[in-house]
Amino acid sequence: MTLVTDQEVITPKTPKKSPSPWVIARRKFFKNKLAMISLIFLLIVIILSFLAPYITTKDIVRVDFMKISLPPSSEHWLGTDTNGRDVFTRMLYAGRSSLTVGLGCMIFIVVIGTIVGSISGYFGGKIDQMLMRFTDFVLMFPFLVFVIVINTILSGKISGLWTLIIVISLLSWGGVARIVRSRVLAEKENEYILAAQSIGCKPSKIIIKHLLPNVASTIIVQATLLMAVTIVAESSLSFLGFGVPADTPSWGNMLFEARNSEVLKGKLWMWVPPAIAISLVILSINFIGEGLKDALNPKSRR
Repeated sequence: MTLVTDQEVITPKTPKKSPSPWVIARRKFFKNKLAMISLIFLLIVIILSFLAPYITTKDIVRVDFMKISLPPSSEHWLGTDTNGRDVFTRMLYAGRSSLTVGLGCMIFIVVIGTIVGSISGYFGGKIDQMLMRFTDFVLMFPFLVFVIVINTILSGKISGLWTLIIVISLLSWGGVARIVRSRVLAEKENEYILAAQSIGCKPSKIIIKHLLPNVASTIIVQATLLMAVTIVAESSLSFLGFGVPADTPSWGNMLFEARNSEVLKGKLWMWVPPAIAISLVILSINFIGEGLKDALNPKSRR
């Protein structure tokens, strides 16, 4: 018979708590160098754009006939436009307008699409059919034509920037609604949803507390890509003269001057900087979206 002393007693070690999926996703995203560089660049652009009044004191509205179409110099880093306004100053204020449109449209589109898609996918039946037919009806609209028409009708009633945000959002939420609906249809068949239903949880509580957190990864990725799409839409509409009002600087409005062949060929400083800004911002947002997609995908390998 062997005796066991107190010193020989082995105390069991407490097992380490495994990290949550969100912690794992954050670590994977931070290790993605391309996504992190893009995120830092985008944050710098946002900070510079929204701090424009503190960075430069030049007037973006005042026309100066003595400084029309000046090339870049120490006084005007990116030259002046055909109205004698400083291009660098307008670039900063234009970034604020374009990013506001992109961010505002993204929020409205995601909110509307998530609400419609989650309700349609959870309840099914006649509610699903009615909401999806309405979604098809919205997706059927020719986007460019209806944005131009509705924007023209509402331009005198609502602020020009918010008119564009509302119009683009009301015509662009269909894709998000379909994606959310498909994910909710798959998630609601799981045991934890059936258990919540069996104990009498309200549908709104099940959708908000159980379904949407498990669909959030898809929504986040879609929201990131939507911001890039809406910035391109604003720039395209402003370039055609149907987007942000002409008195409000935006990258699309700055490109509007490139329609003049003289400016397009001989005065590159007027339209190349906003074109580069749009390209780099869209590229960085896409890289961030790809990084989030890879980080939030549980099947992706390190």
